[in-house]
Amino acid sequence: MSTPQTGPGSEQQRAETQQAEQQAQAPEQSKQWAMTSAPEGTSMSGWLAFAGSLILLVGIFNVIDGLAALFRTDYFIVGEGQLLVFNFTAWGVIWLVLGVLQVATGVGCLYEMTWARTTGIVLAALCAIGHLAFLAAFPLWSLLVIALSVLVIYGLVVPGKHTAKHTAA
Repeated sequence: MSTPQTGPGSEQQRAETQQAEQQAQAPEQSKQWAMTSAPEGTSMSGWLAFAGSLILLVGIFNVIDGLAALFRTDYFIVGEGQLLVFNFTAWGVIWLVLGVLQVATGVGCLYEMTWARTTGIVLAALCAIGHLAFLAAFPLWSLLVIALSVLVIYGLVVPGKHTAKHTAA
């Protein structure tokens, strides 16, 4: 007579049977495993990193512009009376405040903060409009910053890696 431990319905026999079945299915499972995609990483979108870095850079440029407009009005091409709006002191304060906000937003973008994307788009648009008004004082630089602001807006509007995959599915 068989004991309950070694009988035909014992746990040990069931475990051995399951192990044999698993070994028989192993080649099929390895094929399925090889065909699955790698798990999604939580890495930052390349465009978000680019836009965050760029808005940080443009913010630093605007801080420098603001300081130059406040302390060295002779640095710019036109005199104060030839600016489209405001004077150099007002522009200095505008660029300084906008630049500090852009630096903070750029850091927020690099840390993937949701508020930073929206704020970055608004600040980049304000920066582009401001440099359009400041075009007479510093034409080439203003055109360059307008182009960089457009790139920032594009980089912040493009969906991230994980958003694009969920949208397409």
